[in-house]
Amino acid sequence: MERLRDKKDVLELIKKHDVKFIRLWFADIHGQLKSFAVPVDELEYAFAEGMGFDGSSIKGFARIDESDMIARPDATTFAILPWRPKEKAVARMFCDIYEPDGSPYKGDPRYILKLNLEKAKQKGFTFYLGPELEYFYFKSSKNTETLDEGGYFDYPMDAAEDLRRDTILALESMGIKVEYSHHEVAHSQHEIDLRYEDALKMADIVMTHRLVVKEIAKQYNVYATFMPKPIFGQNGSGMHTHQSLFKGNKNAFFNSRDEYYLSDTGKKYIAGILTHIKEINLVLNQWVNSYKRLVPGYEAPVYICWARRNRSALVRVPLYKPGKEKATRIELRSPDPACNPYLAFACMLNAGLTGIENGYKLPEPVEMDVYHLSEEDRVKMGIDHLPGSLIEAIEYAEKSEILRGTLGDHIFEQLIASKKIEWDNYRIKIHPSEIELYLPIL
Repeated sequence: MERLRDKKDVLELIKKHDVKFIRLWFADIHGQLKSFAVPVDELEYAFAEGMGFDGSSIKGFARIDESDMIARPDATTFAILPWRPKEKAVARMFCDIYEPDGSPYKGDPRYILKLNLEKAKQKGFTFYLGPELEYFYFKSSKNTETLDEGGYFDYPMDAAEDLRRDTILALESMGIKVEYSHHEVAHSQHEIDLRYEDALKMADIVMTHRLVVKEIAKQYNVYATFMPKPIFGQNGSGMHTHQSLFKGNKNAFFNSRDEYYLSDTGKKYIAGILTHIKEINLVLNQWVNSYKRLVPGYEAPVYICWARRNRSALVRVPLYKPGKEKATRIELRSPDPACNPYLAFACMLNAGLTGIENGYKLPEPVEMDVYHLSEEDRVKMGIDHLPGSLIEAIEYAEKSEILRGTLGDHIFEQLIASKKIEWDNYRIKIHPSEIELYLPIL
C-alpha cells in the first residue's frame, strides 16, 4: 500500500482501486473493534465534519444523556480490505473520537495513547514496539477441537501453513510488515510476528492483525481466537512485546560499554516496568481467562524479575544481536493478545517513563529458572509475582495513581467498574469442573 499523507492521497487511491465503501474503525475500552460503513460519496463530509454516532451503546463510552459522538477518519490509516471483493472495493480508516464541541473524547483509547506519547515526545523520545501475537485455530467457535497436534516450529504436522501464508499476504497488502511466522508450542497454536513500528501505528496494526487473522481463517472454514488460555494443560497465548525508546536515530536503551549493552535510561525504564507491573496488569491481562494463562509451568512469566536469556523472567533483554544498537530492546512477556493495545502500550510507556523520571534502581538480573526456585528462595531474592486472578489485578489497579494518570479518570473508572462486573458474573456461575469434582463427593 502506498504511503499516505492526507485526504488528497486517499481520494486518489479510492478512484484508482474502485473503492465504493469506507469502514470507519475505532476501539472500545476493552480493545474490541467497532466499525460502521459510509459510501465514498460521504467521505469529503467525514473528513471535514466527522460522522456522528451514538456512543451510549459502546462499552465504556458515553452515558445515554451525553451520547452524541463524532468519528473523524485518520487519512494516514487508509487501507483496502483484501478479503472483500476487488470490484466495488471496501477500505478502512481508523478514527479519532470527538465530543460535539470539537474536543477529543476522553474515553477514546487511541486518544489516551496519543496523550502518553506526547509525554514521551516532550522528553525527546519516540516509542517503538514489536509485539508477537500468539493465537489458536479451532474447527469452530463452539469448541476447542484443534487442526493439528504440532508443536514449536513443527513443519510436517503444521496444518495451517497455507492459512498463515494467506494471512501474511493480506497483512502485507495493507502495508503491515511481518518478520516471520511459525507453529507455536501448543496444538494448533500459531504466531505471526510484526516488524517494529512507532506505538500509535503499532496499536492500529495490532487491531488490524487480529481481524485479518480471523477473516482469513473464516475463508478456510476454521475459527481463529486470541483467547489467552483456551485449552487446559497446554500453553496459553501471550503477546510478548519488544519495546525501545529512540532519540532521533539513537537508541536510548543502548550503551556499548555496559555488560548488558543497556544504558542508564534502559535500566531505569525496566525498573519502572518491574515496579509498577502489578498496578498496570489489569490492562495488560484484562480478562478472567487471562489468569488461567498466568500460572507457573506453561512458559507464562509470573515472577517479577528481569534477565537476558531466561524466558521465565517477566522482562527479558534479548541477545539475538548483542552489541548492535538498533536491535537493543526489552521484551515484556506478560501481556496477552486479547488486551486493548492502545491502553496497554500507554501503560507500558508510562511505567517505564516513571522509572526514568524518578531514577529507579534496577536489581540484578535473575538468570536461573525462577519456576524451580522454592517460595522461600524467591522471597530471599526479593522476587514478587503478578496478581493471580482478575479480582487481585482489580485491587492493585484501583489503588494505583500511575494507572489513573495514564488512562485518565473516565477510562480508569469505567474499566474498573466493567471488570468488577465481569468478575462477579464469573464467580457466581457454577462451572462444569465443579460439578465433576464436587457432586460425587459432597
